[in-house]
Amino acid sequence: GGVPPLTDLVLGATAGCLACVLTNPLEVVKTRLQLQGELQPPGTYPRPYRGVLRALGAVCQADGLRGLQKGLAAGLLYQGLMNGVRFYCYSIAEDAGWTRYPGGIVAAGAVAGAVGAFVGSPAYLVRWGCTVPGFPQISSLPQSISGAFKSIYKQHGVTGLWRGVTGAVPRVAVGSAAQLATFTSAKDWVCKHQWFGEGSWAAVLAGGMVSGVAVAVTMTPFDVVSTRLYNQPVDADGTGKLYRGFLDCILQISSKEGLLGLYKGIGAVYLRLGPHTVLSLFFWDELRKM
Repeated sequence: GGVPPLTDLVLGATAGCLACVLTNPLEVVKTRLQLQGELQPPGTYPRPYRGVLRALGAVCQADGLRGLQKGLAAGLLYQGLMNGVRFYCYSIAEDAGWTRYPGGIVAAGAVAGAVGAFVGSPAYLVRWGCTVPGFPQISSLPQSISGAFKSIYKQHGVTGLWRGVTGAVPRVAVGSAAQLATFTSAKDWVCKHQWFGEGSWAAVLAGGMVSGVAVAVTMTPFDVVSTRLYNQPVDADGTGKLYRGFLDCILQISSKEGLLGLYKGIGAVYLRLGPHTVLSLFFWDELRKM
């Protein structure tokens, strides 16, 4: 607390971008793993990506080392927008005292995450086109971010820029609620039991590590659904050809790939979200102190 919301907007955006630079390769791998064998029963499809390490090797072999940083520029734009808005909204809730009520941190984190996801959705769509090979109707976009936005707008209008937002909003809302609630609780708990000193960087890292586990477990099913909604081919009017929406996507994955299909790539999700959670919260907390 004690930091003005507008300052938190800048600090949150900065923290998210710093974490993004270090974790973007895992985002690339996670996406490939989640799209592997889409709507096919287990064991009936080829698996070019077998685990995180092999997937890293496959991406390097196909695209070189630079392939691991595909979509970084758009990723930085997305992280800056989404996290800036998210921490700004959360800071407003803190200043208003809403986080002091039972469940207030969870509710504030969820609402802040949903608003941040909505604002950052167009940037996430462009980042997607840079990360996934053969991304439907997006793979031929111009290399520049501004050119990509113009191309999407020309093809599908304003609504096309928010394609997949129905999957992005619940994904980030759940992840944000789990992240901020567990981070605050875990940090306070280790300080209360005198494992680490109040306000020490070690307490921040401990809180971030606990938060990373919680985020990966709660967020993975929503992450898989969001991945599929962004990646599916669409008609000329922007209607998806595979899934009618968020709930239809969950039902189709569960019925055709089994419930474990909703946890595809959870190892990569944790390896990506764990460090990203730790780093973004660490940077945010340290920048706030400064």
